[in-house]
Amino acid sequence: MSAASSPLGIFERYLSLWVVLAIAAGVAAGSSVPELFRVIAALEVVSVNLVVAVLIWVMIYPMMVSVDFASLRDIGRKPRGLCITLVVNWLVKPFSMAALGVLFFEYVFAGLVEPETAREYIAGMILLGVAPCTAMVFVWSQLVEGDANYTLVQVSVNDIIMVFAFAPIAAFLLGITDITVPWETLALSAILYVVIPLAAGYVTRRVLDGSGENGRIAAFTGRIKPFSVLGLLATVVLLFGFQAQTILDKPLVIALIAVPLLVQSYGIFLFAYGWARIWHVPFAIAAPAALIGTSNFFELAVAVAISLFGLDSGAALATVVGVLVEVPVMLSLVAFAKRTRHHFA
Repeated sequence: MSAASSPLGIFERYLSLWVVLAIAAGVAAGSSVPELFRVIAALEVVSVNLVVAVLIWVMIYPMMVSVDFASLRDIGRKPRGLCITLVVNWLVKPFSMAALGVLFFEYVFAGLVEPETAREYIAGMILLGVAPCTAMVFVWSQLVEGDANYTLVQVSVNDIIMVFAFAPIAAFLLGITDITVPWETLALSAILYVVIPLAAGYVTRRVLDGSGENGRIAAFTGRIKPFSVLGLLATVVLLFGFQAQTILDKPLVIALIAVPLLVQSYGIFLFAYGWARIWHVPFAIAAPAALIGTSNFFELAVAVAISLFGLDSGAALATVVGVLVEVPVMLSLVAFAKRTRHHFA
C-alpha cells in the first residue's frame, strides 16, 4: 500500500476538509456548552493555555524526534534561509501589517467602524505583526516535509531576537512608550514549545539510535504522526470553541478584521517564498522560511493587547481574529507549497 493510499495518507490529503469540520464542531460546541470551554480557557498560566500547550506539544514532538543534533553545526553553511526569515519577520512584516491596518480601517472601511474602535483594531493587528510564531511553525514545517534541523535554528534565532526587538518595534508602531513585555509568557512558551519537546525528542532519538536497528527513528515518527494531525484538529476545535459566541455575535466585525490579515498573510508568504525561489534556496528550507514569516505568536499578541487595551477592547478582538484566521490560512499555504515544490531544488 502506497503512502498516498494508506489511511493516514488519505486523511492528510483531505486535511483541509477535516479542519473545516473541526471549525464547525468548535463553534457548535462552544455555543452549546460554553461553560465547558470557559473552564478549559481558565486553565492557563501567564496567558498560555495549558490544554492548548499540551496539544501543540503533541503536534511538534514528532518533528523534534527528527532533529539530527550532529547536523546542526552545518546550518551556518546555508545562511540564506535564515536571512529570509529574519528580514521578513523583523524588517518587513511589522511595518506591512501596520500599513495594511491603516489602509483598511482608516480608508477602505472608514464608514463601517468608529474611528476609536478602528485604531484599536489597527493596534491589535500591529501586535500580531510584531509577534512571529514560536510553536505552530514546527507543525507547518513538518507538513511540508521541511528540514527539521534548519527549522529549529530559524525558530531559535527568531526567539532570541524577539526578546530584544518586540517591545521597541511595537512601541514605535503603536506610538506607546510604556509597553511592558510579558516576559513570563515569552519564557513559558519557549520552555513548553521548544525546550521540553526538543529534550524529549533528543532522548527518544538517543534511545532509538542506541538500538542498533537502522530505520527505527523513521518508523517511530511514522507511527506517532497521526497523533500530530489529531492534535491539530483538537486545537482547532478548542480555539474556535473559545470564541464561538464572539463569532456568532460579531460576524461582520470579524470579517472586516480578517480581510487585512488575509492580505498580510498571503502577501508575506508570497514575498518570502518568491525571494527563496529567486535565491535558489532548497524547498525544505524555503517553505518553512516563508511559513515562519506568515505565522504569528498569538499568545504573546493576545496577552499584550489585553494588558494595554483591556480584555474587551478592539485590539484584543483583533488578535483573537488572528488566531482564528491562522490555521485555515496556513493549511492553504502548506497545500500551495506542496504543489509548487517542483520549482525548487
